Amino acid sequence: MQVLHSSCAGLDVHKDVIVACRRVARGKNTIKEVESFGSTTRELLRLSAWLEETGTTHVVMESTGVFWKPVWNILGDQFELILANPRHVKNVPGRKTDVKDAEWLADLLAHGLVEASFVPDAPIAGLRDLTRTAKQLTRERVQHVQRIQKHLQAANVRLDSVLSDIMGKSGRRIIDAIVGGQTEPRKLAALAKGVKATPEQLAEALEGRVSLATRKLIRSHLSIIDALERTLADLEKDIDEALLPFADAVALLKTIPGLGDGTARVVVAEVGADMSRFKTPGHLVSWAGLCPRMDESAGKRRSTKIRDGNKWLKSALCQAAWAGVRCKKRGYLHAQFWRLRARRGPGKAIIAVAASILTAVHAILSTQCRFRDLGNNFFERKDQTHTVAKLTKRLASLGYEVELRPAA
Repeated sequence: MQVLHSSCAGLDVHKDVIVACRRVARGKNTIKEVESFGSTTRELLRLSAWLEETGTTHVVMESTGVFWKPVWNILGDQFELILANPRHVKNVPGRKTDVKDAEWLADLLAHGLVEASFVPDAPIAGLRDLTRTAKQLTRERVQHVQRIQKHLQAANVRLDSVLSDIMGKSGRRIIDAIVGGQTEPRKLAALAKGVKATPEQLAEALEGRVSLATRKLIRSHLSIIDALERTLADLEKDIDEALLPFADAVALLKTIPGLGDGTARVVVAEVGADMSRFKTPGHLVSWAGLCPRMDESAGKRRSTKIRDGNKWLKSALCQAAWAGVRCKKRGYLHAQFWRLRARRGPGKAIIAVAASILTAVHAILSTQCRFRDLGNNFFERKDQTHTVAKLTKRLASLGYEVELRPAA
C-alpha cells in the first residue's frame, strides 16, 4: 500500500497519559518508536520536541472527550494535526493496548486512511462554547421552572391552568406573594394584570394549601432562576461581541424562513462562515446528521435512520424547520413538508426540511447572496405531467369523467 506520509505520528490520548508512536518510513524499512508522556503543559512541550526530532509532519489523535483539546492547542503550530472519529479508526478486536492503539493510528495516517474531523478555528470555537453554554443554562432554567410548577401542583395551586407562562410578570408576582406567605386567593388573583382568565377563575385556581416547606423550596428555585437569568444576560453580551466579525453572515442567514437571530447565531457557531471546509452541501448535511445512514446488505436497505451528527446544530435546525413550515408566507419549505408528510410522516418530513435549510446555508455562505425562495408551486412546475395525472386520477376516484384539453 502506498505511503503518503513518510514521517508521522499517532497519539493515544487519555486524561493523564499520552502514548505516542512516531513512524518513519525509509525506503522499504519502517521504524516505529513509542513513548509515554504526561498531559501537563511541560510534558506536551516535551512531546512536541520528541516529534520534531524525526521531522514529523502529520499527527493524528482520536476525539476523546475534551482531553484532545490541550494537545491540539500546543501541537497545532508545529504539525499538521488530524482529529479522527473513534468509530472510523477502530482496530480489529484482540490484543488491545495503548501502544497498539498509537501504532494503529500512525499506520492508518501513513497510508492516508484517516478522515479528518472538522475542527473550527479559535474564534468559531470560542463562539461555539458560548452558545452551547447558553443553551445548557436555558435548559437548566426550564428545569427549575418545571420544578416550581410541580410544587404548586402538589399544593393544588393551578397557576399553570390560568396562565400560559407562570414565570411571566403576573405569574412571578403571584409566586413571590405565595412565597411571602400570602394565602388569600382573591388577593393573589388581584396581582395578575392583562391575562385572559377572569378574577373568579384566578381565585378558584389559586385556592390551595401551600406548606412552609413548599414555600422554602419554591424560594430556592426562584433564587437559582434569578442567578441563571443574570448569567444568561451576561452571556448574550459576550455572544454579541464574539459575533461582530460574522455579522454579515448572520444577517444573510436570517433571510431563510424560520431562522431567527438565535438560530442563525447557533449555525454560525457550529459550522463557521467558511464553507470551503465542506466540499458540497451534501458533505455538510451528512456531517450534521440530517441524512439517512448507508446500511445495505444483499441489495436491501436494512435501516433508514438518520446518521449521528452534530446534536447542537441538528436540534436548532429542526426548530427552524418547524418555524419555516408554519410561516404565513407559504414557500418551498412549506410545500416540501406537506409533500413528504403524506408519504413519510411528519418526523421524516421535518428532517428533510432541516436538510434543505442547511443546504441553503451552504449556498448562502458560499455565494454571499440572500435566500431566494423557489416558491410554493415548485414541485408542480418541476413535474407538471405527474401533477396532471395525479389530479386526474383523484377526480376519477370521486366519480367524475375527466377530459383533458390544452387551454387556448
